[in-house]
Amino acid sequence: MQASAPQHHLILGGQRSGKSRQAERLAQAWLNGAAGREVAVLATALPSDDEMQARIERHRQDRPAGFITVEEPHELGHALRQASLPERLVVVDCLTLWLTNVLMPAVHGDAGHAPGRSWEALRSELLSVLPSLPGPVVLVSNEIGWGVIPMGAVVRQFVDELGRLNQDVAQCCGHITLMAAGQPWTRAVERWA
Repeated sequence: MQASAPQHHLILGGQRSGKSRQAERLAQAWLNGAAGREVAVLATALPSDDEMQARIERHRQDRPAGFITVEEPHELGHALRQASLPERLVVVDCLTLWLTNVLMPAVHGDAGHAPGRSWEALRSELLSVLPSLPGPVVLVSNEIGWGVIPMGAVVRQFVDELGRLNQDVAQCCGHITLMAAGQPWTRAVERWA
């Protein structure tokens, strides 16, 4: 990332660790930092059942007033390119659900990713778009590789892909935060040699 490029931020943690709340705190601090700033949230969740629909609705209601919400479950790179502006911080919530939508479309009963767009193409697009965006991005993702991984090739593939995605996205960011029990641990990203 060039020195003049905006500083992106990756927030990782387990389920209910406070990731989305921390992303909203960073976004609110961005808004308070100067007049004329905006925040857009790219929400990746799909309402696959009543419980998920309730979660989505709760996230909508909990977002601070004035946040623009764009729902994009598949074409994340394209959506970031459309939403990013120098005076707008974009929150991506979250990479884990985006990966689920693409790799496990049957879970949601939808057709999966756009025709002709493989996971590799969508992932590559995201990683190439991030360094070129004019405004900062806060990306939320789960850290799921610390627990027992259930048997089954599909689950292992998902865990592996999310781990690789998180590592590669981190290389596009200036900072990374690990959330545990609502508490953030933040540091500058160490660049790969």
